[in-house]
Amino acid sequence: MADSKPTIFVVDDEPYINRSLSFVLKQSGYRVLSLHDGLEAWEYLKRGERPDILFLDVMMPRMNGFELCHRIKQDPELKDIYVVFLTAKWQEEDRKKAERVGGDEYLTKPFSPSYVLRRVKEILQAREGVTHERDS
Repeated sequence: MADSKPTIFVVDDEPYINRSLSFVLKQSGYRVLSLHDGLEAWEYLKRGERPDILFLDVMMPRMNGFELCHRIKQDPELKDIYVVFLTAKWQEEDRKKAERVGGDEYLTKPFSPSYVLRRVKEILQAREGVTHERDS
């Protein structure tokens, strides 16, 4: 196990959001992969990269966040990836669509970096507990 740091994908075509979220996560000790659209993220996933958490924008070129999440949750090898939508789309219909495609959480922009970090820690702790329960 060369790198035991949790891996987080940040998938957002908005450079400022991508850079700032990636920076905050890296500063907190996470391994971060910054990607700019759903298709790029899908290609990394199909090559075997497995994030612990995937932050996902909805509106992106080539493949939007809803489509990527749907593909992830339909794939038996990927479906356990925790998907957090992080989007400017705040309408209830968008939240419902995110839920329908299997999103685990839905946060709206602008977001508080401290809240995002707190959620990352909580998600990873909860998932670690599930992993340990399965192992015993």
